[in-house]
Amino acid sequence: MEETLYPAFSILLVDDESAWLRTMTMTLSMDGGINNVIRCQDSRQVPDILSDQNVGIVLLDLNMPHVSGNELLSRIVSSHPDVTVIVVSGLNQIDIAVECIQKGALDFYVKTGEKERLLKGIQRAIRTIELERENIEIRSRFLKGLLENPELFCEIITQDKTMFSIFQYIEAIARSSQPVLITGESGVGKELIARSIHRLSRRKGPLVSVNVAGLDDSVFSDTLFGHCKGAFTGAQTARKGMVENASNGTLFLDEIGDLNVSSQIKLLRLLQEGEYFQLGCDIPKRSNTRIVVATHEDLAASQASGKLRKDLYYRLCGHHVDIPPLKNRKNDIPLLLDHFLKKAADEFNKTKPRIPKELPLMLMNYDFPGNIRELKGMVYDAMGLHKAKMLSMAAFKKAIDKGDSSRHIPKEALGKSVFAPDRPLPHLREVGDLLVLEAMKQAQGNQSLAARLLGVSQPALNKRLKKIATD
Repeated sequence: MEETLYPAFSILLVDDESAWLRTMTMTLSMDGGINNVIRCQDSRQVPDILSDQNVGIVLLDLNMPHVSGNELLSRIVSSHPDVTVIVVSGLNQIDIAVECIQKGALDFYVKTGEKERLLKGIQRAIRTIELERENIEIRSRFLKGLLENPELFCEIITQDKTMFSIFQYIEAIARSSQPVLITGESGVGKELIARSIHRLSRRKGPLVSVNVAGLDDSVFSDTLFGHCKGAFTGAQTARKGMVENASNGTLFLDEIGDLNVSSQIKLLRLLQEGEYFQLGCDIPKRSNTRIVVATHEDLAASQASGKLRKDLYYRLCGHHVDIPPLKNRKNDIPLLLDHFLKKAADEFNKTKPRIPKELPLMLMNYDFPGNIRELKGMVYDAMGLHKAKMLSMAAFKKAIDKGDSSRHIPKEALGKSVFAPDRPLPHLREVGDLLVLEAMKQAQGNQSLAARLLGVSQPALNKRLKKIATD
């Protein structure tokens, strides 16, 4: 399998010492998971490389033949201001370091004895450049108002403006290596969003999905990281974990809000260091897997209560996609209804039926606590019972009557007034008339549906409408 390059831009190593170039390349790859590296031993080639390649960072030596590092630094800062320069020199002199910083270098490191510090500095620079490029990309996409890859969102049936904005945001962050947090109520389609992120990332490896709800720490570790032979009783052979299975790809962790504290520490190490330990092994393994997590819980409340580690919470929130519930996307209901009817008809080997005109209206006046998953269940249940040319509404009415909470005023709303405090209260009959007229408006004139919304019989509603007309 072809290896996924990290980061998305190249890191150019410029030094006349071939041994240092090889050593630095290995250090970046083995200790930092950084493999998008270009080596240059002839400083005269640097301008052409910067013009032809997508270089984000230059690691620059100072003492070189042909063109010195000092001269190159000035040229790069002048001609390529978007490229970050880090000077790596064999000279440990403060005045030289200060001079390089003043000329525009981000930092200055000494070659001997500072490899770990240098690696940390490069990783910080990568994260900074990624954020800057993502911010530019986000602004550009929102200004254009277009999607570059609409076909990669084809699984998500919507015409909602908020969802379209989410798609634009996903396109902007998809190539990043940083984790993505997907939130939203159960049934809104968080895994579909994860699939879109993976496809847009253009990563060579697979998307691997794991539901971590209810996993204790040992099962979580074995599932994600795998184990060595003899790690525990019964471990007769070594086993790869899901992180390794998702190599060069994306690991999707669903229900991350249920993760226990011990497992959170291990996940945090994977996110921060790109390292993990298999069970029974004391040698860390590196990962180049993109992590995407999802939850229906309020993670801000979880970290405030101590259920979720604060450092993990902030690590996960770098890129946050919040999916609105179906009750906030009412215009998507007719599209989803038609989509699921087609799929259900195919699965049941039936002809797609005609839809009663009042059915979409009835569904759009229901809050769908189970979101898209609940609507899909309704449609499949109705299609399983379907026999005529016109789809029966009986299964939908039964499901709505069972799950509808919209007829009951929430306790938190009971103490809130809907009337202006400086105006006299309307008469009870006037309030009733207004409620009837609003129900008819929402039902688009359909008395049967309006009666259902009001919780009265259709004859009773008809009688009330006639009284309103004669008053």
